[in-house]
Amino acid sequence: YTLESPKEWLKTNENAADLEIALAVNRTDKAFFTKMDSVIIPTDMSGDIAFYLPFPVEVPYLADVDKILFFSYPTQTFAAYENGILIYTGPTNMGKKKNPTPTGLFFCNWKAEETISTVDDEWKLLWNFNIANKGGFHQYDMPGFPASHSCLRLQEKDAKYLYKWADQWVLIDDENVKFKGTPVIVFGSYPFGQPKPWLELVKNPKALTITEIEMEKVTAPFLETILKEQEKKKKS
Repeated sequence: YTLESPKEWLKTNENAADLEIALAVNRTDKAFFTKMDSVIIPTDMSGDIAFYLPFPVEVPYLADVDKILFFSYPTQTFAAYENGILIYTGPTNMGKKKNPTPTGLFFCNWKAEETISTVDDEWKLLWNFNIANKGGFHQYDMPGFPASHSCLRLQEKDAKYLYKWADQWVLIDDENVKFKGTPVIVFGSYPFGQPKPWLELVKNPKALTITEIEMEKVTAPFLETILKEQEKKKKS
């Protein structure tokens, strides 16, 4: 990785695939990319997105879990797995210091292609999927650092993908859940007040790597609950 001026880099790089990688490694979207003083750029742009982001491509510990979604606070990335195989990954901007995103196990509940934020009625949330009473993941501005009011911001293409991929809950009636939706684990902590962690990639390309062992440790406290909910769904 090298540090570059985003405007100068864009003058000589018009390839859409390269831009997609550049946006992902800087945890941002195109609108904010050009506003940054400097960005990190991989010296080799020939890989898939997953090659540049920290999640492992396979986690054997998750083999029995049909679907699960992870959000890493320190690396500001997410990953979707099916039976332990990474099928989709990308950048996120999570909760700022004053409004941190809660960590732990959640489940997808309801979704809406467009809804209005309960925090501010001027905020329009697109491809929104709720995972808690006042939070979820959706498309919204990504300045390249944790900036939300606890929600999980995504690029538009990623929000659309997860909107279609993740499963909603199924209700018996207005007050009772038949079975919960896709499990979501939010983990780790962000070093607020310090340089963006991914800048370390310039010195060490493996600085943010999330290992299979770490994924197992993150999941282990919740695995029994996840499998029980999964069984409810299969029996319904």
